[in-house]
Amino acid sequence: MGLGRVLVVDDEADIRKVLRLTLIKAGYDVVEAEDGEKGVVIIQKSDGYAMPVDVIICDLCMPRMNGVEAIAYFRSQFPAVPVIVLTGSPDLQKAELLKREHGVTDYLIKPIQPEQLLAAIRSAAFQKAVKGRVFFAT
Repeated sequence: MGLGRVLVVDDEADIRKVLRLTLIKAGYDVVEAEDGEKGVVIIQKSDGYAMPVDVIICDLCMPRMNGVEAIAYFRSQFPAVPVIVLTGSPDLQKAELLKREHGVTDYLIKPIQPEQLLAAIRSAAFQKAVKGRVFFAT
């Protein structure tokens, strides 16, 4: 595994392709899902073990299981995994709500520049690493 594994959950194939190519070029492994339901199935895996994922990127408006429902699941089952919202809806109130109530790490608006995407992923992965460390006072 390179820099880590990113789960991309978005119903737009072209968006998933751009994200996949950008992330692979930067050194990440990428797993894709076309909606929230598929994202849940992918991360759960049928053998009962969760697929290790370092960051989840999730759209909000998707068929079957929307992004808010998927994020609620991801956060309840995998609270250490950062979730970044990538949406075409610039809604600051929804962004604050998702950050406050669902622990979303970042709220990005489509279209996104590769540098902005990679910076958000690096920041989320760093926050995960810091939270996972145990510090001892000497």
